[in-house]
Amino acid sequence: MKAVIQRVSSASVTIDSEIKGSIEKGYVVLLGIGNDDTSEDIKWLANKINNLRIFSDENGLMNLNLADVNGDVLLISQFTLHAKTKKGNRPSYIHAAKPEIAIPLYEEFIKNLEAVVGKSIQKGEFGADMKVALVNDGPVTIIIDTKNKA
Repeated sequence: MKAVIQRVSSASVTIDSEIKGSIEKGYVVLLGIGNDDTSEDIKWLANKINNLRIFSDENGLMNLNLADVNGDVLLISQFTLHAKTKKGNRPSYIHAAKPEIAIPLYEEFIKNLEAVVGKSIQKGEFGADMKVALVNDGPVTIIIDTKNKA
């Protein structure tokens, strides 16, 4: 499972000209689900995202987590995080999970993340053509791969 976490001051996702979800301060999480991802990856990643200390404290140091700033989460499914670009100019997505595997894991991830964050999260729609708008705060962008925990 791969995630790109962006600290934002605001963000929204629009589908078919309608805003599907929006947040103020918090994280936009782009989530790519791979063929070999499991419930263990989901639990580890949800906890890692919740506990990341990437918000600035009163001294300007990144010491605060999502709960410390009462932040929100906008979750966007993004299979393209599994793009392989080694050969040619057209990316391959063979390591991205097919919808029959990815959708149940995506839904499980939503439940796990909401449980650890302690509130509902905003989200896009799996497989939809989405327009994501955000104001990256910092900018701060963190990339996490559950297959590279060490």
